[in-house]
Amino acid sequence: MTVGVVMLVHNAFERAEQVARHWAAGGADIVIHVDQRVKAKAFKAFERALSDVPNLRFSKRHSCEWGTWSLVEASQTASELLLKTFPKVRHVYLASGSCLPLRPVQELIDYLAARPNVDFIESATTEDVPWAVGGLDRERFTLRFPFSWRKHRILFDGYVNLQRRLKVKRKVPKGLVPHLGSQWWCLTRKTLSTILEDPDRKEFETYFKRVWIPDEAYYQTLVRYYSSTIESRSLTLSKFDFQGKPHTFYDDHLQLLRRSDCFVARKIWPHANRLYDAFLTDAAGAMKRAEPNPGKIDRVFTKALDRRINGRAGLFMQSRYPRDGWEKGMSSAPYSVFQGYAELFEDFAPWLSKVTGAKVHGHLFSPDRVEYVDGQTSYHGGLTDSTALRDANAQSFLTNLIWNARGERQCFQFGPNDNQDINWFIAKDPNASISVITGAWAVPLFHSNLNFSVIRKMAAKLQQVESNYIDILKSPYAKGKIRITSIAEFVEAPMNPLQLIVDEIGPHKLTRITEAPKLVDLTGFGQFLQNLKNQGMHPHLMGDFPMSDTVQKNTRIVRKPYLVKK
Repeated sequence: MTVGVVMLVHNAFERAEQVARHWAAGGADIVIHVDQRVKAKAFKAFERALSDVPNLRFSKRHSCEWGTWSLVEASQTASELLLKTFPKVRHVYLASGSCLPLRPVQELIDYLAARPNVDFIESATTEDVPWAVGGLDRERFTLRFPFSWRKHRILFDGYVNLQRRLKVKRKVPKGLVPHLGSQWWCLTRKTLSTILEDPDRKEFETYFKRVWIPDEAYYQTLVRYYSSTIESRSLTLSKFDFQGKPHTFYDDHLQLLRRSDCFVARKIWPHANRLYDAFLTDAAGAMKRAEPNPGKIDRVFTKALDRRINGRAGLFMQSRYPRDGWEKGMSSAPYSVFQGYAELFEDFAPWLSKVTGAKVHGHLFSPDRVEYVDGQTSYHGGLTDSTALRDANAQSFLTNLIWNARGERQCFQFGPNDNQDINWFIAKDPNASISVITGAWAVPLFHSNLNFSVIRKMAAKLQQVESNYIDILKSPYAKGKIRITSIAEFVEAPMNPLQLIVDEIGPHKLTRITEAPKLVDLTGFGQFLQNLKNQGMHPHLMGDFPMSDTVQKNTRIVRKPYLVKK
């Protein structure tokens, strides 16, 4: 007894010939179905090339299209010819022209001989499989699908929606429980013959001709009706992506395929010379005998699928931008944003860098230039200080900076004068730590020598911009670590928020602040705010800032009390 192979071929005829000869040389009997859409000249050449193989036949041709009954019809015709021509065949293995045997054919023959009554076919009910792609599970069996999903998508979708509105529901033939699974099966002669010779075959075919993707349901359902022993798994390694499209294996997948221990793999790139040379070999050079276990490499495909859908946190490739809300992570590492601190302290950036060891930039989104740390004109990853390049995609600029500087805590200043396109991004980013001193933008205006009417207009504009930003930070969509303090509240006790910042950025140091950054001169600032009020511009973001000039006395260092034991 031996194994019969049904090959469905539609292209890459040189490779199909090579694989067919390998099957035949290993002792398998073969029937090949060639898609009728293949030109007669190419078919005749392929047929002549294999004319010297005694245990090989060509079946009647059908025009095959993905997701239609024609694929089942092709396998039926080829299987009938195989069973009739080769009476010693015990199991029939369905394969395609792009399938590649990974182990010696004799090993497959021995493996199946030890399991003479077992049908190997993936077969599960729609309730039990989470991988049905396309939004149709149970409906693929209860609706009609006369139109091609690929060629006539509008008609396909329209007819599905019409049936749903009319509440059309087809009856499943009596005794059948619809099942789904991979179309690459290996069935016993007994089971396959029973399916093909059943007196109710026409009734079943009439039903399955209007099922969506019948090659994944016809045999999978009828095997449950006829078979006595089923192993619900395929002996062919085939992997699919999140869109339901099969993965293609290339030369660099050689070791991955070896680890699977499967008998056959699909789908192989026709130009993968290394794979064909490695596996279409003699028994001495083949893999060791082992139970087929594609699960060994499932984690590799799971990781690849996760990378394809979600990418890596904070890494946006030029070739693919993730859908908004689908990203795995908005940025790749924690970073800090400070609004108002550089305006309130003369040396905030160098002080924070010294205390925490972080990279503290200036205003990265300044309208004049990108203010990198230490006045650099470029930064990691070839990022320049060009505002035009930055503003072309402010989000990508920030994520690139954080990605390229992984391992170093990045901090930067922000304010209402800066490009505000980044507001929502940093507000929704869980990696962002945002500290805001509202109203601190007024300090540079206070120290300017501009005409007060100009200052008033600028103050009104900046306050409106900051007010909009604060609304974003208080939105329920904001996920960052956010601290908002008015300038009046901050100057009363600046050491506590500074200590929180130091502890957050350098948590392993747990450094108690012994030296504070130098607060700018705020003498007369309270009167300045009152003058704005008198001019009709109410600075409501500053809080209740005192009119007196005593605020700088509150910047003294508050030390912890301690006890001295005698």
